[in-house]
Amino acid sequence: MKYKRVLLKLSGEALMGNQQYGIDPERLNDYAEEIAAAVKAGAQIAIVIGGGNIFRGLQGASKGMDRIQGDYMGMLATVINSMAIQSTLQAKGVKAALLSGLYIDRIADSMSSSKAIKLLEDGYVVVIGGGTGNPFFTTDTGSALRAVEIKADIILKGTRVDGIYTADPEKDPTATKYDSITYDEAYNQNLKVMDLTAFTMCKENNMPMLVFDMNTKGNLTKVLNGEKIGTIVTK
Repeated sequence: MKYKRVLLKLSGEALMGNQQYGIDPERLNDYAEEIAAAVKAGAQIAIVIGGGNIFRGLQGASKGMDRIQGDYMGMLATVINSMAIQSTLQAKGVKAALLSGLYIDRIADSMSSSKAIKLLEDGYVVVIGGGTGNPFFTTDTGSALRAVEIKADIILKGTRVDGIYTADPEKDPTATKYDSITYDEAYNQNLKVMDLTAFTMCKENNMPMLVFDMNTKGNLTKVLNGEKIGTIVTK
């Protein structure tokens, strides 16, 4: 296995499946099966999932809502999604623990790097909700932070497209795919992979990221085994 310990970043929108909002049980089940198979193969997996299928702080702010309150609402949305993936994994017999950047003691333990690493070493999937616990930071930044904290080998960003393209392949049929790219190149070309704060954290800590299609069955395990899938972003 090429990547032993990984931070899997999933978007909240990915959980919607074909719905307009909320959580699609079939998509949730598919993801849980992929993660369960990867754990069975020997991977240590931490998960950060967004909350865009429920609420986005920036969208709330654009409609007149206080940005800080909106961001906290978004963080709570990530906790809901994290609880959903934890519960589904547990139903499949996978040990899964929920940690949170927000203090929610009845639902999740507080996130700490030592706690997360110990759980990973004990065979748990560690789901980390609540963002960074602070407003003004995205779940992209949260995933970069958590990856560095748990000493991950790589960030795996699971999306509905099979990598990074010169333009949005769903809108531009002439877009071409990169096999590899640097963080500086992605930023200079304004490729919407992650926000600048997340880019900077990954670059400064030499944390690679691989963008791949999470919706294709078997892809997660293939990526862990080093098969050439998706686009890798490095320093």
